[in-house]
Amino acid sequence: MGGFGHGSRYPVARGLVLAAGLAATGYAMSTHPYGMVWVVLVGGLVGVHVALAAPRLRLPIQGVALVVTAAVAWVGSALGGPHPMVGMFFAFYAIVIVSMLSALTVGVVWFWDMVLALDRARSVSGELAIARERLRFAADLHDVQGHHLQAIALKAELAERLVGNDDDAARTQAAEVAELARTALRDTRAVVQGYRRSNLTGELTNAREILEAAGVKTEVRGDATLVPPPLQPIFGALVREGTTNVLRHSRARHCTLDIDVDGSRTRVVLRNDSAKPAGGGGGSGIDGLRHRFATLNGQVDSRHDGEHFELTGTAEEPGAAL
Repeated sequence: MGGFGHGSRYPVARGLVLAAGLAATGYAMSTHPYGMVWVVLVGGLVGVHVALAAPRLRLPIQGVALVVTAAVAWVGSALGGPHPMVGMFFAFYAIVIVSMLSALTVGVVWFWDMVLALDRARSVSGELAIARERLRFAADLHDVQGHHLQAIALKAELAERLVGNDDDAARTQAAEVAELARTALRDTRAVVQGYRRSNLTGELTNAREILEAAGVKTEVRGDATLVPPPLQPIFGALVREGTTNVLRHSRARHCTLDIDVDGSRTRVVLRNDSAKPAGGGGGSGIDGLRHRFATLNGQVDSRHDGEHFELTGTAEEPGAAL
């Protein structure tokens, strides 16, 4: 079955099956008092034909099928019944049964197609959300590298021209090139590690938008503004990595983000349902988070609890214990 309105394959075979069903129904009604039960089979077959037909052909097929079914029921019951007029009752009964069953079949096929379409849309939304995050990262990286590399190229070219003519000026330009290269390296690392223009509040907003777009109901509990500024970047990275995991490694419908600030200690927990079974330890993204949290004497834990997955990050504000 190709789906609602996509039944172009084997139309002749389906027609023959329907014709055989009608013939069996007529024969059964002419030879047995309970032969009318065969109308149920005809109703299902008509529903399949209508569901698979092109939109413009559905009503004509339904109408022709009802007329033919009523005629078969009338003739069959008239041949096997006590009086020819009894066939009118059976014809009406056949029309009602076929109409109801064909409508039910069409409804089931339509509903199944809608479920598949929503599932495809959800997958596409998740992929688009990940692609948007990648584009955001690429734009940040371009801003950093584009500016610094252009300046490095210009100063390197100037230093090359000054060599032999003004060696002191050439050395000055070379020193500036080296400093620009170090600055570009620092900024690049900051982008990769999520420090550049990254904070927990912004990442929570992005996470909610991305997850909601993917059909995941998201609930944030707690106040992100209470998280100390030195901890904002790493917890923002935690939320970003957790969001990516939800989209890639689950079919989640609900996700919660809990923020708990107790003095200098901050704890953020991301929990989602419909997680895929654990395939070993954490991925490379979670391993990277553990290293980053370790620099602040914090820790990252991940665990599966049945169909639920929980990612927890804990850290204390640097210097708070002094």
